Amino acid sequence: MKTVNRPIYGLLILLMVLACKDLSIEKTHVVSEKADLILHNGKIAIMDGHGSFKEAMAIKDGKILAVGTNAEIKQLQGDETHLINAHKRTVIPGLNDSHLHLTRGGRFFNAELRWDGVKTLKRALEMLKEQAQRTPKGQWVRVIGGWSPFQFEENRFPTPEEINEATGNVPTYILFLYSRGWLNKAALTALSIDKTTKAPEGSSFEKGADGELTGVLLATPNPAILYARIGALPSLTADEMRNSTKQFYRELNRLGITSGIDAGGGGHTFPKDYQATKMLAENGEMPIRLSYYLFPQNKGAEYEEFQEWMAHNQLGNQGEKHLAHGYELEGGGEFLAWSAGDYENFLAPQPLLEERPTWRSDIKKVIRLHVDKGWPFRMHATYGESISNILGVLEEVNQETNGKLSQQRWLFDHAETAREKDLERIKNLNGGIAVQARLAYAGEYFVARYGAKKARQAPPVKKMIAAGLPVGAGTDGTRVASYNPWPALYWLVSGKTVGGLQLSEEANLLSREEALRLYTAGSAWVSKEEHVKGTLEKGMYADFTLLTDDYFSISETAIPSLKSVLTVTNGKIVFAAAEYEALDPPMPEVIPSWSPVKYYGGYQHQ
Repeated sequence: MKTVNRPIYGLLILLMVLACKDLSIEKTHVVSEKADLILHNGKIAIMDGHGSFKEAMAIKDGKILAVGTNAEIKQLQGDETHLINAHKRTVIPGLNDSHLHLTRGGRFFNAELRWDGVKTLKRALEMLKEQAQRTPKGQWVRVIGGWSPFQFEENRFPTPEEINEATGNVPTYILFLYSRGWLNKAALTALSIDKTTKAPEGSSFEKGADGELTGVLLATPNPAILYARIGALPSLTADEMRNSTKQFYRELNRLGITSGIDAGGGGHTFPKDYQATKMLAENGEMPIRLSYYLFPQNKGAEYEEFQEWMAHNQLGNQGEKHLAHGYELEGGGEFLAWSAGDYENFLAPQPLLEERPTWRSDIKKVIRLHVDKGWPFRMHATYGESISNILGVLEEVNQETNGKLSQQRWLFDHAETAREKDLERIKNLNGGIAVQARLAYAGEYFVARYGAKKARQAPPVKKMIAAGLPVGAGTDGTRVASYNPWPALYWLVSGKTVGGLQLSEEANLLSREEALRLYTAGSAWVSKEEHVKGTLEKGMYADFTLLTDDYFSISETAIPSLKSVLTVTNGKIVFAAAEYEALDPPMPEVIPSWSPVKYYGGYQHQ
């Protein structure tokens, strides 16, 4: 009979007892941890990359405590748990727009008449006339982007005559993307513009056969003429801008957005024009997680502007004390140097960087500054030629810094005509790409200029994914496209514009899950937040939305009409409608009293 070593045997017994004791402690801890909120009886898309769906989800301290069956999650219900029945509705992670001009959009939202989603030009002109009648002296009627003439049944732009008839003596400015604008006669008079007024280089004031101004402003392709008109419009007061920002962020919540990455924008100065959002953050009122990049405004002095910002601002939370990742400075861009910007006006010829003698030295200097200071950066680049040229600068900086650039978070924005050979170069530098639905609103003009063949892979999203590149999705709202994410998701899935033109070939179309992943986990990569949001797995932030219909099974053409019935950020309800309307957090009345938002809201779903 084999002899047992008693000391070793005794030690094994002790270790087993301790292990069992530890397990029982862990089990007791899990059972005793009760959820703040439980969502049950739903179709919950976890978006973990495995096509997983669950029935129920438990939330604790703003994070996902557990997902599972109704019975499993029911065990986490306590006396104080808020129980919400999803009524079999589809639940997805909160949408995250990787390129949305949130702070600027919020600043102007209450002042703007939105044609986003309007189905006919007839109705658009009616709205214009109604708004002109209620707009007080000293203010303007303004329609600032977010629409396409091809969304209208009439399939055309309004004429100057129609605009003048609708608006009369109330100054009016209408913007189509960054391609063209319309000033009515009252606006031309108010701005002292006549046929002798000189337009900025690369733009023009259209004249009729009689030599008189038509009121049409043309960017060919320089949008400075359009920027200048926006900048000349009267501002809202500080109180009105704070109200406007609240209304805009609620509008985004209504569409299922819980995060957005702000790409700055022209005519939008930091920190002056960020005060409304900063105040919401400081007061703990942010219903959305917002990361922002700094966009230089002083052409030719971008390097000095970034130097100043880097000396006085730290990356990370900026005034947000109540919401982790709620209001964060992320880095520099989307413009790093204006001389290296190639615009996105498909009604005009493609601009070439080679025609600007200082572009390379300008952008290299700023990129090197970001790398040396450890700041993430993003770069506007519409065309493949621009991307190729800028990649040469990036590779040079990476070599000069012994690979330091490739260790930072950086990306290209837009990339409509990115070349396949350059995707590998981006991959080698550990970069990424943020794509936006700009062609959903200007695709017809892209085809007219560059041909249907080039549009089939514009942008080459599938090839980006196949190359192993991180890709985030977004809109580039509020001016170059609508801020509504659902037409953007429809464009990724169907390849069609808002006017129904087929752009992408089948090989470049995404599945619904792939498209949604770009709008959640993909966008989280852009702001270095992939470890905390983008899926509904245990431990991730409790940011999610219940949809009006099942995104995964409805017809493709129904996707643009989707919106939220319940949106939750950080485990807190920030928007509720339909059967959940009683849970909708109260909002202040829209101000000023003449605001178009008070009468029409934002995106038009009718």
